[in-house]
Amino acid sequence: MKFRNHNVVHLLLFVILFVISSCNTKSKKPIGHTEIEKWQDGKRSAVSLTYDDGSINQFKVALPIMNSLQLPATFYINTGNIQGSQYQRKFIGRPFEDIIRETAETPTNLENLFERASAIRMLGNNEIREHHTRAGSLWESDRREEAFKVIDEGYALVRSNPEHQKVYDPRPGELTWREIQKYAKQGHEFASHTISHPRLSVMDEENLLYELEKSREDVLRYLGPEHVFTVECPYGTEDERVMEYMYEIYPASRNRMPEPWLEELNRGNRMQPGTSDKEYVQWQRGALSHTSLDQMKAWIDTCTAHNNIWLVLVFHGVDDIGWEAIEGDTLEAYFKYIKSNENEVWVATFKDVAKYVRERMNAEINSIKEGDKIIVDLKHSLDPELYDLPLTLKTYVPTNWENIKVKWREKDLLAYAGNDDGGKFVRYQAYANAEKIEVLKAE
Repeated sequence: MKFRNHNVVHLLLFVILFVISSCNTKSKKPIGHTEIEKWQDGKRSAVSLTYDDGSINQFKVALPIMNSLQLPATFYINTGNIQGSQYQRKFIGRPFEDIIRETAETPTNLENLFERASAIRMLGNNEIREHHTRAGSLWESDRREEAFKVIDEGYALVRSNPEHQKVYDPRPGELTWREIQKYAKQGHEFASHTISHPRLSVMDEENLLYELEKSREDVLRYLGPEHVFTVECPYGTEDERVMEYMYEIYPASRNRMPEPWLEELNRGNRMQPGTSDKEYVQWQRGALSHTSLDQMKAWIDTCTAHNNIWLVLVFHGVDDIGWEAIEGDTLEAYFKYIKSNENEVWVATFKDVAKYVRERMNAEINSIKEGDKIIVDLKHSLDPELYDLPLTLKTYVPTNWENIKVKWREKDLLAYAGNDDGGKFVRYQAYANAEKIEVLKAE
């Protein structure tokens, strides 16, 4: 087909060029536009390596591997197991003999469960104390009558043998606070997993608070305020009553981080993280002794396929020591795989990722271009004493700015230039609620 009318041809060309120009204009960001990257350094996802219970091979086997690869981790420790801790497991309440005597007369019910469950975990042997743990599991599964029955069965055993009425006094483990201080200086987070790993959901208020508050005090005493930002309540409990107490003491918890913009998928959740449309997805996966290396690698692959996943990995035992122990060789291969994806995956402690996402979601950023300078003002509404992690900013600059400087407090910040669909940009780290940042065209 031939166009005989040149005006028609010109009109069609004009329309095509206008459409192309409009699309390009729409994709470009205005000069000076500044945004906060979803993850630090512009990565696609975040991964936190976390360990529970503080079993010794976590430090003899796993920690040296992570150090060799420069991968930080979060260790949730039972402070009563650490040599030198001021606070040890205890029962706060009436004499044991009074409680034991009453169990022969009155069955366990809603009014006396928490006291009895708190006390029985101090008595006898492992078989006796296991009734505390089982009752807690049943309680959290909303099987209350069965929980009452388990406590009654436990006290029947206690009453049957005077030896079972003696208080169990465990010895501290191998780890010392001096060693933990050394590991913390290497970039790892150490946080409370309570004093003695109880089922908090079936403890009365005074004993529950003792476990949460006094373990925090020992961590604070030996490691400082940076290590009391997060907590992990044992058994991954999400019991609402426990969470209410916990929120009053700790800013963040691996158990729950309720935020309207955060999808929380715990270790038992089968929802695919990529199906969530929330800004962030905290996806917890628990590697067990039978979990294959391929499965563990697939979790990382899922992260790199999306841009909103925070993968929280939970480990316990290592090399035959601890619950569901994983072989050190398997961990080494896995950590090397994570390291090989470091261009897309930000590996950080649970504390740092929790701080970053909260700061970003509570931040306000303003920027204005003044000649050959862009002024950026970053603020967030959170407590600056707690939320002190730098955020990664991306500011779009003119394409003819060949050399770019980013200045803050008269100092040059480390900055990287790049290009994307929005145009030319410079990426850098910045603290909120401080002096304004200057992005400059440099000579």
